[in-house]
Amino acid sequence: MSTQRSIRTVILNGSLARPSKTRSLLDALHAQLHTQLPLETLHIDLVDLFEDIGTCLWREQLPERAMRALQAIETADFLIVGAPVFRGSVPGLFKHLFDLLDTPAMADKPVLLAATGGSQRHALVIEHQLRPLLSFFQTLTLPVGVYASAEDFQDGRLHSAAVDARIALAVQTTVPVLQALASAKELLPV
Repeated sequence: MSTQRSIRTVILNGSLARPSKTRSLLDALHAQLHTQLPLETLHIDLVDLFEDIGTCLWREQLPERAMRALQAIETADFLIVGAPVFRGSVPGLFKHLFDLLDTPAMADKPVLLAATGGSQRHALVIEHQLRPLLSFFQTLTLPVGVYASAEDFQDGRLHSAAVDARIALAVQTTVPVLQALASAKELLPV
């Protein structure tokens, strides 16, 4: 790793379950990225926030813990976002979290997308649900997302050569973007 400052990274797990296959996939992505980049990482699990955000229609109604989570997402340099597929889409509370974010704060933020589901028939959720959602916020959704189905896990841990290869490809395409971002931020005056 270089002597660059750490890239402030938020890993957002949209699962409402614990343990979570989505979290396992996100952890695998993070582990591979962290071998090549200095990441300062904060994990946000939706399961920890559902009581806070589920009853709030407006950002101003949020308790402090949920507000801190939103601010962490908004001020991160880089996001790794993953969600499980439920009935052909992401969980409604996951979408609601995004409803509460400050749209301008998300612009140009690189985002690596991931999803998990019961079968391969949900694999396009990244392209049909997650990418359009994050594109609305004018984020820079990175080109390679990673999907894993139930059969790719064993005892709750990722166990698939095909998914490992997809993670390697996602990392290969993500690292140059984040290196450029880190270099550009170091050149800017504080």
